[in-house]
Amino acid sequence: MSSKIQQKTGPLTPLSRPALYWTISDALVLAKRHLIQIPRIPEELIFATIQPIMFVLLFRYVFGGAIAVSGTSYVNYLMAGIFAQTVIFGSTSTGIGLATDLQRGLVDRFRSLPMTKSAVLTGRTLSDLVRNTFVVFVMWMVGLLVGFQPQGNILSWLAAAGMLLLTSFAFSWISATIGLVVSSVEAAQSAGFIWLFPLTFASSAFVPTKSMPDWLRAFAEHQPVSLIVDAVRGLLLNQADASTIWQALAWCIGILIVFIPLAVWAYGRRVAR
Repeated sequence: MSSKIQQKTGPLTPLSRPALYWTISDALVLAKRHLIQIPRIPEELIFATIQPIMFVLLFRYVFGGAIAVSGTSYVNYLMAGIFAQTVIFGSTSTGIGLATDLQRGLVDRFRSLPMTKSAVLTGRTLSDLVRNTFVVFVMWMVGLLVGFQPQGNILSWLAAAGMLLLTSFAFSWISATIGLVVSSVEAAQSAGFIWLFPLTFASSAFVPTKSMPDWLRAFAEHQPVSLIVDAVRGLLLNQADASTIWQALAWCIGILIVFIPLAVWAYGRRVAR
């Protein structure tokens, strides 16, 4: 961890730097620690990539012929849902990783170091954000291979990517909170996924919501996953809707406002035991 020992020489000593500097520095050090583990345990990244590829192939070639969409091909409709599902499901690794570190006693070692308390959480969420960026890039390539044809311009594609990364970061904090309040890695894995399935599949990710019963459609059209998927889909297909984009942004920012303090509180409570 970055040294904070007072030095007697030099115009700027480490201890004279603001607290924000150490917060960012410590978080980046821990993020780097998580990232350098990926080449050592490549299976985690491989399986995180294989799962969404299987969803693409399944929906593209098995279910795609039976699902009618208007205004575009089904593969163009599908890929926005796949991208969103990939980052949302990928965010569960944050909670599982934190639960693993707690179970192994690694967090207790961090407590003995001169580091900011939030760095453990921020470092984990940042590293998972980088990992999800790579997985989304792979899914983009897979999408092109199966017939995905994005429209618009590169700025709208970058805006869609930004929305996906914000989604990944926001849902990682939900996952972090879950990983800190459950008692085991197994519980973190189960609890991290179980609530995501209804949000993901009862949404516009894979089928138009107009095909759903009225009571389910009302939920599907206003829940965060549908709004995020619709915003990304509009940006990728040159059909962007400002209202949908703002609603998706509001959901992501609202999640961050609620769950960052919750995760920090849960972490403080957990390490104080």
